[in-house]
Amino acid sequence: MVNIKQNTITCGLTSEEAAARFLRDGPNELPSSKQRSIWEIAFEVLREPMFLLLLAGGVIYIMLGDLHEALLLLAFVFVVIGITLYQERKTENALKALKNLSSPRARVVRDGDACYVPGRDVVRGDIVLVAEGDRIPADGAVLTSTNLSIDESLLTGESVPVRKATWDRIKEFQQPGGDDEPFVYSGTMVVQGQATIEILRTGLFTEIGKIGKSLQQLVPEQTILQKQTGILVRNLAIAGVLLSIIVVLVYGLFRHEDWLHGVLAGVALAMAMLPEEFPVVLTIFLALGAWRISRRHVLARRMHAVEILGSATVLCVDKTGTLTMNQMTVGELRSDGLSYQVGSGEPKQLPEELHELVEFSILASQRDPFDPMEKAFHRFGQEFLAETEHLHNDWSIVQQYPLSQELLAMSQVWQSSKRDTYTIAAKGAPEAIADLCHFTEEQHAGMAKNINEMAERGLRVLGVAYADITKNSTLPEIQHDFTFRFIGLVGLIDPVRPSVPAAIAECTTAGIRVVMITGDYPATARTIAQQIGLKSPENVMTGDDMMRLDDLSLREQIRSVNVFARVVPEQKLRLVQALKAIGEVVAMTGDGVNDAPALKAADIGIAMGGRGTDVAREAAGLVLLDDDFSSIVAAVRLGRRIYDNLRKAMAYIFSIHIPIAGLSLIPIILGWPLLLLPIHIVLMELIIDPACSTVFEAEHEESNVMSRPPRSPHESIFGGKTLVMSLFQGVAILAASIGIFILAQNLMMGESAARTMAFVTLIVGNLMLIMTNVSWTRSLVSTLRSSNSAMWWVVGGAIILIFVMMNIPSLAILFQFASLSFQQAGICLAAGICSVVWFEIVKMVRSRRESDL
Repeated sequence: MVNIKQNTITCGLTSEEAAARFLRDGPNELPSSKQRSIWEIAFEVLREPMFLLLLAGGVIYIMLGDLHEALLLLAFVFVVIGITLYQERKTENALKALKNLSSPRARVVRDGDACYVPGRDVVRGDIVLVAEGDRIPADGAVLTSTNLSIDESLLTGESVPVRKATWDRIKEFQQPGGDDEPFVYSGTMVVQGQATIEILRTGLFTEIGKIGKSLQQLVPEQTILQKQTGILVRNLAIAGVLLSIIVVLVYGLFRHEDWLHGVLAGVALAMAMLPEEFPVVLTIFLALGAWRISRRHVLARRMHAVEILGSATVLCVDKTGTLTMNQMTVGELRSDGLSYQVGSGEPKQLPEELHELVEFSILASQRDPFDPMEKAFHRFGQEFLAETEHLHNDWSIVQQYPLSQELLAMSQVWQSSKRDTYTIAAKGAPEAIADLCHFTEEQHAGMAKNINEMAERGLRVLGVAYADITKNSTLPEIQHDFTFRFIGLVGLIDPVRPSVPAAIAECTTAGIRVVMITGDYPATARTIAQQIGLKSPENVMTGDDMMRLDDLSLREQIRSVNVFARVVPEQKLRLVQALKAIGEVVAMTGDGVNDAPALKAADIGIAMGGRGTDVAREAAGLVLLDDDFSSIVAAVRLGRRIYDNLRKAMAYIFSIHIPIAGLSLIPIILGWPLLLLPIHIVLMELIIDPACSTVFEAEHEESNVMSRPPRSPHESIFGGKTLVMSLFQGVAILAASIGIFILAQNLMMGESAARTMAFVTLIVGNLMLIMTNVSWTRSLVSTLRSSNSAMWWVVGGAIILIFVMMNIPSLAILFQFASLSFQQAGICLAAGICSVVWFEIVKMVRSRRESDL
C-alpha cells in the first residue's frame, strides 16, 4: 500500500487521463451566471430607451400614413441592434477570457512533474501540492503533510483552524469540521504547513458546490467612473425628456395643433439628447482594457484597478522575484574564517570545512522545495556533496518551527534510524540565527563584518545553525529552547531582471516614484538599488527604523526614501498608510498571506501570479502573471492609454450630440421645417456607435503618455478644459450646419436640398471630429497616416452610406434628401472641415508650448 501511494504521489495522473476525466466529470467550478444568448441580449437591447423611441417613431409614421418611413425606421432598429450585439459579444468574450485567466490555480502532479493548472481543470484523482496561503481547489484527502492546518470557517463558521492528519484509505469521507480528520474541502484555506492531497470530488459534487448556486446572485460593485457616468446620463436624460415635452407642447399648441408631428419632433429631440452611448462605451473600454492589460501579463481582478492605474504616483515593489529573476544560486560560503566564492576561480572541489554548512542549509529546507532559495541549496548540494555522507535522503522530518515576525528564522527537526538523537537544522536572517546561538558582542561584530562584505556584492545573506536533542526528550514549543551552534553564512545571488533598469527610467520620466522593499540587509538593498537605477540608493530605511518612528515622523522621512530593507510583510501596511497620508496614489506588490492587508489598503494591490498565495491574489486588484516589474510599468502605460481614449470617446459623444440636439430644436423654435427626423438621427447613430466604442478604443497611446505626471484620481473624466473644448467643437459644427441651411434657403435651393446640405455638413463635421479627436497630441496629417484601421472603416463606411442615400432615388425620397451638385457638395465639405479644423491650430499651439517647456 505504501509503495502504491508513493508511486501515485510521484507520477500523478497523465495528461491523457486528466483530459478524459475532465470530459467525463466537467470543469471543477461552481455554478455561475451562464453567458447570455443572442436572443437575451437582443431583448435587453429592445428595452433600452433609445430603441423604445425608435419604435415610437415608427408607430407615429404609420399613424401619419407614411409606411415607407415607418418600415425604414424599424429596419434601422435591427441594424443598430446588430451593432449593439457585436459590441456586447465582444465585451462578453473579453470578460470570459479574463474569467478563465482569473480562475484559481492549483499545483498538481501531472506526468510525474509538478505544474500549475487553472483550478477549473483539476479532476478526480489529481495529486495536488498545497502550502500556507493556498486555497484548496477541490475536496480531497491528505496523503502526506507537515503541520497542516486548514481554515474551514467558510463552511463551518468555526474560526479556529483545523489540524489535518493523513488518510489511511479506511475512513469514510465525512462532513467538514472534525479535528485531525484527513479530509480537506474546496474553498478552504491553508493557514499553516504544507501537504500533498488526492482529489476525491470536484465541481458541483464538493461541499461548497452544494451551496454554490447562491453565488449566482452576486452583483459586482460599480466603479467610480460608472457611478459618475450614471449620474451624468441620468441628468442629461431628465433634461432631454423635459425639453422633448416642451417641444411637443409648443409644436402642438402653436403649429396648427399638429400633435403627431409634434410628438415626432419630441421623439427626435429625445433621441438626439439621450446619451445612451456613455454607459456602453464605459463598459466596453473597461472590459477590453482589462483584456489588453492581461495580454501584458497583468490580470485585472477589479475594474477599479484599471481606472486608477494611470493615477499611480508610487510603485512599492518587492525586490526578490519582481526586480530580480528569483533564480537564486549560491554565490559565497563563509565559516570559521574560511571563504569560498562560487565561480571566482576557486577550486571546483568544495573545501571539507564547508561541507557541514551546505549539509545543514539543505536540512533547514523543505525536502521537495518550491522556494528558489531552497532549490539553490539543493542544487549546490547535489553538485558538491553527491559522493559524500552529508546528504540524508533516508531521514524524515519530525517537527517544523516556521518563520515568524518575532524571529526571522526557521528550524526543522530530523530523525534517523541510525541515531539516538534528533538533528535540528536552522536557517534565517543572520541576526536571528545569532540570537538563537546567543552570540556575544564580539561574535556579533565579527559576523557583521562578514555580512557587510558579502552584502556589498549584492548577495542575500543567510545564517545556518545546528542543534541536537535525545529522542526520548520532549520537543520544546519554540526554537529558542534548543542549544544551537553557529555554522556559517551563505550568500545567494539573485540577478536583476534585464528589463528593470529601463522600466525604472521610464517610471522616472512619467513622474512615478519607485520604492524597493526587501527583507535583505541594507547593504544588499543599496547595491541592488544602484544596479537598477533607483533615486538616492544610499538613503536606506530599515524595518527597525520604521518601528522607532511615530506616524508623523515616518510620513516626513519617507518622502525622500526609496529603499526599505529588513522589512517584514506586516510593516508594508504601515508604509502604505503613510504614503497615502501624504497624498500618494500607491501601488503595492505582495505574495504572502501577511501581505494581504497591505494589498487591500493600497490604491492598487498587485499580487504575484507565479509565486503568490491565493490569499494575496484575492486581496489584490491586479495579479502579475509573470512576476516581472516591467509588466507593471507596461500596465501603467496601458492604464494611461485606456483612460486617455475613454476621455476622448466621452468628449466626442458630448460634442456630437450638441449639433444633433441643436438641429432638432432650433428649427422648432424659429418655425423652420424640421431638419432632423428620427430616421436621420438613427443614421447618425450608425456612425457614432462604432466610432465611440471601436475607433477610440483601438487608438494607440499618445506620444507623451509616459512623459507627463500621473493624473489626479479625483479628476473628473469631464474636466473643465475637456468640457469647454467639447462644447466649442459641438457648437462649431452646429453653427456650420445651420449656416449652410440658411445659405441654401436664401439661394432658393428648396427644402430637401437645404436639409441635405445641412446633414452632409453635419456628417463631414462628425468625421472630422473623429479624426481630430483620436489624438490630442498628434496632428491631423499624422492621424491620416495612422494604422487605426477601425477609423478608416468608419470613415469609409460613412462616406459610402451618404453617397448611396443621396444618389439612389428611392432612398433619397425616404430620407427626404436631394441629389447635390459637385459645387454644393464642395461647399458642405469645406464647411464641415472648417468647423473642426480650428482644433488643429489649438493642438499645434499646445504642442509648441509643451516642447518649449
